[in-house]
Amino acid sequence: MSAAQPRVSSVPPPDRPHAPRRAARRLGRVLPRLLLAGVLLVLAAWVGSLVAVLAAANRDAAQPAAAIIVLGAAQYDGRPSPVLRARLDHAVALWHRGLAPRLIVTGGRRAGDRTSEAATSRRYAVQHGVPDSAILLESEGRTTAESMRAAAALLAELERTAAASPAARAPAPRTAILVSDPFHMLRLRMLARRYGIVAYTSPTRTSPISARRSVAWGYMLRESLKIPVVWLTETQADEGADR
Repeated sequence: MSAAQPRVSSVPPPDRPHAPRRAARRLGRVLPRLLLAGVLLVLAAWVGSLVAVLAAANRDAAQPAAAIIVLGAAQYDGRPSPVLRARLDHAVALWHRGLAPRLIVTGGRRAGDRTSEAATSRRYAVQHGVPDSAILLESEGRTTAESMRAAAALLAELERTAAASPAARAPAPRTAILVSDPFHMLRLRMLARRYGIVAYTSPTRTSPISARRSVAWGYMLRESLKIPVVWLTETQADEGADR
């Protein structure tokens, strides 16, 4: 007789319940660490942004340039608000020092306005000794980025005009002194670089925003949250231009 063949069992092998539990415990240990690392990374980026905003706010780099660009602010039926007046006073003083032959005033209309921030700024500058022929208007911008882009176009036109002039020795450089409140300086410089302007920041020191420390800090903190966004969009724009 032949030997009996061993019977093959059709019963599946028992599950290993401990493996999923070990994986879950491992994930439970790793996930909080990843979340903590992410939070610390975001916090470090924000602190770095705030430090950069504060450093730019305290630096005045005014020097000879092709133009002085004044960022707009609120106006009341043709009268500059205290914030706008402080910016204009500083820009007019820079112009009287002979640091630039042109003054570019910026800012469009808000809802319900009968005139633009730029038109109000021009009238104020003329009243304080700047010839109307020395003033250029950017009166369409509703945001800082829009105003800076339009101001860059005006500088480019000045450059082309200077290059076409027989008396010009060389094209005027696309340089500008940027005037606004201290909290605004870093973002302005970044936007200026995006639009091809060599920028020298010069913050006003007489703004009512700066006069109240709690208000000034509020603006600085908000600005520190905007800087990473500007940096990311600038980086993406650069990458797109390289393709």
